[in-house]
Amino acid sequence: MKAIVIIPGMEGGTLELRDVPKPEPRPGELLIRVKATALNRADLYQRQGTYPRQVRAGDGLLSVAGLEAAGEVGGMGDDVAGFAVGDRVMATCAGGYAEFVAVDHRLAFPVPDKLSWVEAATIPVSYMTEHDALITNARLQSGESVLVHAASSGVGIAAIQIAKLFGAKPVIGTGSVAAKFEVLKPLGMDLGINHRTEKLSEAVLAATGGLGVNIIIDHIGGPLLDENLRCLALRGRLISVGRLAGITGELNLDLLALKRLHLIGVTFRTRTLEERIAIARRFAADLLPALADGRLRPLIDRIFPLDQALEAQAYMVSNAQVGKIVLTV
Repeated sequence: MKAIVIIPGMEGGTLELRDVPKPEPRPGELLIRVKATALNRADLYQRQGTYPRQVRAGDGLLSVAGLEAAGEVGGMGDDVAGFAVGDRVMATCAGGYAEFVAVDHRLAFPVPDKLSWVEAATIPVSYMTEHDALITNARLQSGESVLVHAASSGVGIAAIQIAKLFGAKPVIGTGSVAAKFEVLKPLGMDLGINHRTEKLSEAVLAATGGLGVNIIIDHIGGPLLDENLRCLALRGRLISVGRLAGITGELNLDLLALKRLHLIGVTFRTRTLEERIAIARRFAADLLPALADGRLRPLIDRIFPLDQALEAQAYMVSNAQVGKIVLTV
């Protein structure tokens, strides 16, 4: 089969389209004939060697890029229940930049009829990540306020939509390009803050009557830590999802204590299979109905063919996009 393989090297490695063996589904696994796969920031870290590449044991030394995919069930191992050959499915995976990928069937979901292959490919990582952050870890309640950093990213848009679906008010997003905010408002963002031209804490306090926000979903990281604490309301929750701008920041322990704040870190890198299955089940129960009836809909920025994966990743690095970037297979 054709697949995009990670080639380690200087300056972050590279990607190559190669012929590699088609995976054979093991007991409990689905073999998916991939129709589309979406890009995530973690794909860049995989290429650079700073993120686990998730090669299946026994699959050899080649590491196929990609962490999510959508396609048709092309086969299955023993002990698989609830799926049939030809079913439309989407899943997190190891090696989605390929014509075929094998996944544990408990991590796969049926693709709602309303979603195209391209749209379905963008769902598993972003929406599961943000549901786990907002609903499971931040314990969002209807009427609470939410601030989402990097609002125009794929995960940022998922967070905005999920927050609005669960009754958050207001939903505030941050970014550095004001023009992107107009695209995000119909998706559920009530207010956009340009962190290049506005003082973040002042803008947030003004928008919340001086109270601050109940929840911050942070995809930026260390440099914003002090400002994040100043933005939070009493007993607020800061969920560290991504650390695009750095992993360290200044922590004012007095502010942390006086506001009785909760700082929570989340990642899939240290989750066991059982933990990922539990996350998948909670996601399916809460969000699949909304994806099926159109209340949730991913935003696609640009589509590339599989053999242009390196160009697609370069475009992601540019930060020009609003929404997800997808490879079609």
